[in-house]
Amino acid sequence: MAGVSSESLTAALGDLEAVLPSATLTLAQELFGVLATLDSSAGLRRALTDPARRGTEKSALASNLVKGKVGTTAESIVAKLAASRWADARDIGDALETLAATVVIAVAENRTAPALSGSPVSGYNALEQLENDLFSFNQAVASSHEVQRALTEPQASVAARTTLARRLVPGACEEAKVLIDQAVTNPRGLKTTKLIERFAHLAAARQRRWIANVTVSRPLDAARVERLQRGLNSLYGRELKVNISVDPTLIGGVRVQVGDEVVDASVTARLGELRRQLAG
Repeated sequence: MAGVSSESLTAALGDLEAVLPSATLTLAQELFGVLATLDSSAGLRRALTDPARRGTEKSALASNLVKGKVGTTAESIVAKLAASRWADARDIGDALETLAATVVIAVAENRTAPALSGSPVSGYNALEQLENDLFSFNQAVASSHEVQRALTEPQASVAARTTLARRLVPGACEEAKVLIDQAVTNPRGLKTTKLIERFAHLAAARQRRWIANVTVSRPLDAARVERLQRGLNSLYGRELKVNISVDPTLIGGVRVQVGDEVVDASVTARLGELRRQLAG
């Protein structure tokens, strides 16, 4: 997905962030259900992505399509997608799949149930569990040609395929089960394992939001490390996993990267900015 479609997906993911703190698996399943409807009708996809139609008209069409069949949050998400611009009719379905999977991943991220050790499960650990469950499923599929044939057998019922898939990872978390069910029942032209890989990559990208890669100009003592941890947790509102590395070329200051966000307070960065200002 590129160009205008990529821009629309980025905007939709940005809007979704407001929903994710209270997201549920029901919301994700509703979005996956709408996706199945879109995939079943090329005419509908063309109608919802027709550049000659106004965004409000396409939004109203999408709302009427799903009203009463899904909750208001899912309806709003689908309507906003329809109002956006798409380079290809399939792109709106790809975007909806990404949004639905992101909701599932966020539900895992939001879990705070006690772990076996008795300590809380952080978002980082919950996402790691989700990734591991997805990878375990793919490994189980890859190890058996018989399973691979069974999961793609056109005569097999949806119930039979999902039952088999869940037996491969009996201890999987609920979020993994939802994503596995989706990959088995509606792979959308991909191999089931390829779609699982895509979901795992989305989870890994989400997990990076819980990792702070900190670069400092000289080693920090334990007290400074503790203050840094507290400060970053407070700044980002979550318990981050902090990785610290030393780079003497920074001269002074600190560089922090959390996900795609970079906070650079190093002397080198400030000198570079000054040089750019002078050059301009």
